[in-house]
Amino acid sequence: MILWLVWLATWWAAAFWSDRAVKGPGVAPQLTYNLLTVGGGVLLFGFNDSARIWALPLDWRWITPALAALGFLFAWWARIHLGRFWARNVSRKADHRVIDTGPYALVRHPIYTGIILATLATALLKGTVVA
Repeated sequence: MILWLVWLATWWAAAFWSDRAVKGPGVAPQLTYNLLTVGGGVLLFGFNDSARIWALPLDWRWITPALAALGFLFAWWARIHLGRFWARNVSRKADHRVIDTGPYALVRHPIYTGIILATLATALLKGTVVA
């Protein structure tokens, strides 16, 4: 949970790094995306651990937070690599160009990839049906 809170706080704080969007999505598509994101967070963190379906061995209880941290670091590498071209929403920036270096040379969507890795590691650690 601490990893998630640190990542979330720093991710929001870094929103000031990016340029303004020239064109972005409408309110409705973003509202749907935001509701799904919040819903996923509630499913992952909003329920107690009494409904566990497994408990990881002790060594895996250290490996899964390390995998989550690795996912966050990968997402941060991608965001830093994007620099001022990063946007909270899918949008077009002034002087827009396709980034295909750094983590973008490895995977097409490294920010999503990192967050998905952190989410899967967290769900594995929690071991609940809801997670």
